[in-house]
Amino acid sequence: MKIDFAVIGGTGVYNPKMLTNLKIVDEDTPYGKVSITIGEVFSKKVAFLARHGQGHSVPPHLINYRANIYALKNLGVKKIIATAAVGSLREDLRPGDFVLLDQFIDFTKNREQTFYEGGEKGVLHLDMTNPYCPETRNLIAQVCPKDITLHPKGNYICTEGPRFETPAEIKMFSLWNADVVGMTSVPEVVLAKELGMCYASIAMVTNFAAGISQNELTHAEVTETMAQNKEKLQDLLMVVLENIAEKQNCVCPLATKELGNLGKEE
Repeated sequence: MKIDFAVIGGTGVYNPKMLTNLKIVDEDTPYGKVSITIGEVFSKKVAFLARHGQGHSVPPHLINYRANIYALKNLGVKKIIATAAVGSLREDLRPGDFVLLDQFIDFTKNREQTFYEGGEKGVLHLDMTNPYCPETRNLIAQVCPKDITLHPKGNYICTEGPRFETPAEIKMFSLWNADVVGMTSVPEVVLAKELGMCYASIAMVTNFAAGISQNELTHAEVTETMAQNKEKLQDLLMVVLENIAEKQNCVCPLATKELGNLGKEE
């Protein structure tokens, strides 16, 4: 049985009861080794990747994004459902709400952003008109249980971390029409698209961002909100995995179609 689907999550997302016939594999990639849990659900094989490692041991700016995505591609994964904890820049996006991301703004500084760095691999100018797979996003919106508040769109601004943002930064991000802020979606979504995989991200609002929140921000607040809402997130992931199809009826597999046309002067 092929492994067509993957879930990328952080602390509190994975529950061993979600999958059966569990095994852990260490996948070698040109960028490093990645440990991945593989199991079955609804007669489908699913790979689960803990983005921050076991026990949330890797900070967001040091995650080996290229190794993670390359390892999933090696396993045959076609569609990725990612989860993320985010801070809200809007009063109507409240802690415990879920947001189905459709756009991002990249405010990171020191991350490897591509598999294509010239040489034999060439250079790829990737189209990011729809960074998050519209087909997969539509499925998630359609099957979402009614007891979950899911906002159908959200503009995610990705910061370097691991520190939280200042109120001045949050005010600037608000002027840029960002809705939520986090530290992990970029370059994860970019790398998945480069390898022709569908990628959709379900963001859980864990707190109001700095300057909007009445309190100082703490990671404990984030994990507490995650703990309170993890069952809803797991329920949503299960219904998505039950209904998701192997076939990619979208443009995601065609992301590298211009690669062979490169080399001309711009």
